[in-house]
Amino acid sequence: MGKKKTAKKATATGAAKTAAPKKSAPKKTAAKEAAPKNKAPKQDAAANLGFEAKLWLAADKLRNNMDAAEYKHVVLGLIFLKYISDAFNEVYEKLVAGEGEYEGADPEERDEYLAENCFWVPKEARWAHLQASARQPTIGKTIDDAMVAIERDNPRLKGILPKDFARPSLDKQRLGELIDLVGTIGLGDAENRSKDILGRVYEYFLSEFASAEGKKGGQFYTPRCVVRVLVEMLAPYDSMTGKGGRIYDPCCGSAGMFVQSEKFVEEHGGRVGDIAVYGQESNPTTRRLAQMNLAIRGIEGDLGAEHADTFRRDLHRDLKADYVLANPPFNDSDWHRVDDDVRWKYGLPPKGNANFAWVQHFVHHLAPGGTAGFVLANGSMSSNQSGEGDIRRALVEDDLVACMVAMPGQLFYSTQIPVCLWFLTRDKKQRAGQTLFIDARKLGTLIDRVHRELTDEDIARIAGTYHAWQSGRGYDDVSGFCKSATTARIAEHGHVLTPGRYVGAEAVEEDDEPFDEKMRRLTAELKGQFAESADLEAAIRSNLEGLGYGS
Repeated sequence: MGKKKTAKKATATGAAKTAAPKKSAPKKTAAKEAAPKNKAPKQDAAANLGFEAKLWLAADKLRNNMDAAEYKHVVLGLIFLKYISDAFNEVYEKLVAGEGEYEGADPEERDEYLAENCFWVPKEARWAHLQASARQPTIGKTIDDAMVAIERDNPRLKGILPKDFARPSLDKQRLGELIDLVGTIGLGDAENRSKDILGRVYEYFLSEFASAEGKKGGQFYTPRCVVRVLVEMLAPYDSMTGKGGRIYDPCCGSAGMFVQSEKFVEEHGGRVGDIAVYGQESNPTTRRLAQMNLAIRGIEGDLGAEHADTFRRDLHRDLKADYVLANPPFNDSDWHRVDDDVRWKYGLPPKGNANFAWVQHFVHHLAPGGTAGFVLANGSMSSNQSGEGDIRRALVEDDLVACMVAMPGQLFYSTQIPVCLWFLTRDKKQRAGQTLFIDARKLGTLIDRVHRELTDEDIARIAGTYHAWQSGRGYDDVSGFCKSATTARIAEHGHVLTPGRYVGAEAVEEDDEPFDEKMRRLTAELKGQFAESADLEAAIRSNLEGLGYGS
């Protein structure tokens, strides 16, 4: 081994004793080691924006009668295995070639891979071995053995990977076909890393499984566009100073908040590792999804020693975070309350609804200059039941509420409950005594009859408005969309934080169409568009309000 390589190993091995990759981008590929004959051209996965959907459809056909919640771990486990094997194979080929700094290197030496911030993959777990065994009736046990071997040699992955592929209920013929399918996508080499092929596939599959699971999907997945709004508004990295911060999510699901935060850092000139990630998840299966999601991104996160209920056992009791990002369970009535908990600074939250327990938990964990952005059901903005109104009033009077955003309906796979975004901060700077209200209910685009997404332009408009308001440069109130209100004004409204109370009606141009005819036309159009949607009445009411009619 050359001097250059030796020096590199000396530092990397010391930092990677637990085999935790730290490069600024995860590994992905078109592994030569396991290239099946039916492999798709590289440019297909890179250039075709719909390849994730095609891959999903192909994988979903292999699901047969298996429940989506169960099948999720089969597919995502194989994708993870393919990724780390591909990343390993790229380094393996360099070591075999033995050129330059790799001269004299041993391709079967584990430390060589740690020096490259790459997971070590033992022979029995490499994709070529699995691919060769894909049509054998013992393929389930072969995969289980591979998962065990990878966890054994990579302490960071201990207890994360699914190891139930040999169970009788899993059709081994379809499992073999799924291996062939996953084998057609490159995930871990430098070329595919640059195109974020792995991230696109993993994230798309998470969203599709959330959709397939319906209400249960909300336990592990927050729609990407919602996460992006939160991250873009909190901006957890300062490109001017090059500083990140501590990010905390006490109900982290599959870790989407952390992944999007790291993307924000990289897009603004930073690197993975410039922010510190802290999370907690009560569901053990979902927690493993989160750990896999972080591992494939090369993100080191502290999710605590094990799964745990945040209210019963706070795993980050002493943490003071710069940013809190969260999507807690909506209106959760099944939660554990201790009446004298130090977190209830602003009032005792009701036993029948955990909304304001979560809010106060977030505030409790904020650093002196910290900011929190989180999702809650719309009822949190106006409810006065069981002391919730008093807690909300105390938060306003303590000048913690920076911004409220009313979101459009149909964003979530798990619920049709209308939601809003809260932004709390301990330091409003020049905006002390003021709160920004944004009504974004009319934004977004329907992607099917029941689901809506916010576009890049929508997200930029919401986040841009917030940052302009924060800085005091370029901000103006816009009727029907945004309004900066004083604490006194909020008090006049009984400390209700619904943006519609403050932004007013959107200005509309007069036309000559008679009102009755306009109402019949709009109603007919909406019935056609939302024939099978539970939100027909809400959509009609929203349009009426847009025309200046109704409350």
